[in-house]
Amino acid sequence: MRKRRAERRPLTPDPKYNDILVSRFINSIMLRGKKNTARRILYGAISEIERRTNQDGYEVFRKAMFNAQPMIEVRARRVGGATYQVPMEVRPERRTALSVRWLLNAARSRGDKSMMRKLASELIAAANNEGGAIKKKDDVHRMAESNKAFAHFKW
Repeated sequence: MRKRRAERRPLTPDPKYNDILVSRFINSIMLRGKKNTARRILYGAISEIERRTNQDGYEVFRKAMFNAQPMIEVRARRVGGATYQVPMEVRPERRTALSVRWLLNAARSRGDKSMMRKLASELIAAANNEGGAIKKKDDVHRMAESNKAFAHFKW
């Protein structure tokens, strides 16, 4: 191996909640470098959650993020000309990245007025273990469960 692995740059926590997870989510929402717009969307979604559920919006956000995280996934592995879907545990870093991605994709595909409302609806749904992101996680878990026979191909 010639080159070293790229060093991960530390992320600065967001100004409102002082949380790295929130700033990572904001960075994922962001399109074309418009971080302020992304912040407005997330903070607006959190206040919308508080208005709708009478709960702490930040806690609902944390719960939604945790519920959408996959514990196990399948990875393709070639063994003797055949490709097997091998179930493997997900690294914590990837777990977070996948849950952010799934929550945003599910929110974007919702039919609501603004991204703020879409995101609020998806986060509330995910906190209650329903919605598009949770469905995606369940599909991944189901795939891993059905391919348990190939678990001995782990590397």
